[in-house]
Amino acid sequence: MILSALPGIIRRMAVSDLFGASVLITGGAGFIGSHLLDGLLLEKANVRVLDNMSTGRQENIAHCLDHIQFISGDIRNLETCQRACQGVKYVFHQAALCSVPRSIKDPSETISVNVAGTTNIFSAARDQGVHRIVYASSSSVYGDSQILPRREGEEGQPLSPYALSKLMNEQLASIFSTTYNMQFVGLRYFNVYGPRQNPDGPYAAVIPQFLKAALEDTPPQIYGDGEQTRDFAFVKDVVKVNLLSAVAPESVSGKVYNVGSGKTISINKLAQKIGNLAGKTWEPEYFPPRQGDVQTSLADISTITQALGFEPNFDLSTGLAQTITSIKH
Repeated sequence: MILSALPGIIRRMAVSDLFGASVLITGGAGFIGSHLLDGLLLEKANVRVLDNMSTGRQENIAHCLDHIQFISGDIRNLETCQRACQGVKYVFHQAALCSVPRSIKDPSETISVNVAGTTNIFSAARDQGVHRIVYASSSSVYGDSQILPRREGEEGQPLSPYALSKLMNEQLASIFSTTYNMQFVGLRYFNVYGPRQNPDGPYAAVIPQFLKAALEDTPPQIYGDGEQTRDFAFVKDVVKVNLLSAVAPESVSGKVYNVGSGKTISINKLAQKIGNLAGKTWEPEYFPPRQGDVQTSLADISTITQALGFEPNFDLSTGLAQTITSIKH
């Protein structure tokens, strides 16, 4: 179960505040959003989902459609956002176009969805009296910073329209917080992975791509020399952080926190690890580096640990094993 690994005292806190609460998940049919949906239903929240299914998938939420309110709509429509936020206590804002390469190919679409759409959600939350908004940011906001590990307050210049859009969202949250006395918690996701992550298409993330290659017995494809490093966070840990962020004391409001494992691995070693877990002996195929990709990524999670008591419960091997099992079944 999604929350089975929460420490008892934290889990009771989540239950006491989320039980019976009306919540909205934007992008709730997506990879992370659908796992968050499961977690909220487990806590007996009354869940509403807003999704236009541009990247979300019906199969992600088919098992719980009878237990939620689903609104088919686009966050770029303010009237839709107002309807979605009506009567809601918490908003979990996950809806976004999340690919760096996609944003470089079509920057206007990424900015439109991620910035204009987020402005609509924040505005509707203000108008409808939402208690707190927990929103997804990204480690990409660290941009060209050479400081490792990545610490909040030590950002560089963004390297892609996607990174810029997430930085703008953080700035929007800060302005709304001070101007309208609203509560926001921003979560800078590092590389999130787990079951339901789409392996198809040109913008798929590296772990589902490698897992698909293992299932199809094809070589993993690596862009660059494979020595670039990433910090991978298992989706169940990300769900836990979202729930804790919603019910935490007001002192967390107005802040942005790293969400990662606090550990790093090169893409070459990741390919080897997945090959070993899948029983494959393979040699990667290498392609030119992709524009906008950062070379190194490692989260300092000390701030969120101190603020929320968050500690990752899943190391990479355990998370990958669960992901592989879910694909086989």
